[in-house]
Amino acid sequence: MKQFTQSKLIILVSIFLILFDNYTFTNNTLEIYPLNSSNFGFLISLLIVLISLSIFLFSLVSSKYTTKPILIIVVLISSLTNYFMNTYHIIIDSDMIRNMMQTNLNESIDLLTFKQVIYFAVLGILPAFLIYISKIQYQGFKKEFISKIKMILISLIVIIASILLSSKFYTSFTREHKPLRYTINPHYWIYSIAKYIDKTYNNSSTVFNKIGLDAKIAPSKKAKKLVIMIVGEASRADHFSLNGYKKETNPLLKKEDIVNFSNMFSCGTSTAHSVPCMFSEFTRDTFDYNKGVSYENVIDVLKHTQKVKVIWRDNNSDSKGVALRVDYKSYRTSKTNTICIEDECRDIGMLVGLDKVIKNNSNKDILIVLHQMGAHGPAYYKRSTNEFKKFKPECQTNQLEKCTKEQISNSYDNAILYTDYFLSKTINLLKKYDKTYQTAMIYMSDHGESLGENGVYLHGLPYFMAPDAQIHIGAVAWFGQKMKQNINMENIIKDKDKKYSQDNLFHTLLGLFNVKTKLYKQNMDIINDD
Repeated sequence: MKQFTQSKLIILVSIFLILFDNYTFTNNTLEIYPLNSSNFGFLISLLIVLISLSIFLFSLVSSKYTTKPILIIVVLISSLTNYFMNTYHIIIDSDMIRNMMQTNLNESIDLLTFKQVIYFAVLGILPAFLIYISKIQYQGFKKEFISKIKMILISLIVIIASILLSSKFYTSFTREHKPLRYTINPHYWIYSIAKYIDKTYNNSSTVFNKIGLDAKIAPSKKAKKLVIMIVGEASRADHFSLNGYKKETNPLLKKEDIVNFSNMFSCGTSTAHSVPCMFSEFTRDTFDYNKGVSYENVIDVLKHTQKVKVIWRDNNSDSKGVALRVDYKSYRTSKTNTICIEDECRDIGMLVGLDKVIKNNSNKDILIVLHQMGAHGPAYYKRSTNEFKKFKPECQTNQLEKCTKEQISNSYDNAILYTDYFLSKTINLLKKYDKTYQTAMIYMSDHGESLGENGVYLHGLPYFMAPDAQIHIGAVAWFGQKMKQNINMENIIKDKDKKYSQDNLFHTLLGLFNVKTKLYKQNMDIINDD
């Protein structure tokens, strides 16, 4: 087999990555800078810059023992990021990496497709194998070091010269078309991993901050409160018939005396970000991962009162750190969830046994949080049972690119239809306690979902560039008769179409349980805002 120097191997791999793993970036760039005589020079320059940047980065970490392993890892990961960006048009940023790290096995299997295997085999395993069997000619430490410095300097000079020669284009490329750089493979995912590590490990607070220690609930002769908070999954507002959607996706909820908050917006575009953010005291503009893990949340504040029993049941991946200090149970397996079909456990199974929970905590107010599987994609067809497959034809695969927009929409809408059933069942459970408790149900999705509009699927785009479908979420509330006597229903109904966000949840839960604390802001409380 022909021998390579480290430098030659790095150059060849860099060229391969830029030419074969950047379909999304190339396509997006050509939409803004069409291949014509005025743009041709810049496009060639951009190609040279990206290859040179790869050479520069790989040269920095090259050595006798690191070059091959690093190149193999980068090639393997880049083949997968190439697939996800091409297929779903998602961005691999630090929040998406966090979401991936917190994804469980079943969710990962839902994403596995034959097309993904082909990408991984052809663009990942094959070049990785060729790198592995290649024979590198090492020239001794001194010569290798000099060669490494030359590669670093030459690549830097080429990058700088190319940018200076086409400075007008690069100015618009970096300032006016920032989203383009989010699809550069492998550079952006490497940057995102570094950012994820920095956020997660290097900057995390060494002090855990307790909040709301002054929280108290004044003694009352009124009935105890029983509230079920449902955290939805991937429910976009414009696919709720309650909001005027043409398909009847909320046939059961429309029969109930519910309040539909038609203008609710999420804190983020992923579960990993939105769930801790929605229960946090911080607003979307001030919340970040470190605050999420180093500060208590509204669940903790309610617990501090010693008057509220908090229980979290989860049919999603987990609570994303929100329920670490309260009673928590996963309902993702048949060991705990009695309503499972094959490997799919139903949200409705979280309601089983709640009567016993309520009975055992009759001396306290009760908050039960149910975290749904909801409309989790891309295997939307798995999220509904046969009796709820009302909208047909349905997309019966997780390879959304193989389905029509109508099929994808139908499978997603059937999942929303099942959520409607789940919420109706929850309301019916609460009605049993309406004479003895002040009862209420709050439903709020974690984020929305893209269903192929403009070629975008799933969720997780950076918030500033996320379409309305990913941030405008479904949200409803139901109140029992005793609860209605103690809140201003007229105001709630009057403001139901007002623009709200998950920022309001922290104060709404405190207000619902009449918690007195310096943290509470009445003007942020959807239920009690005058």
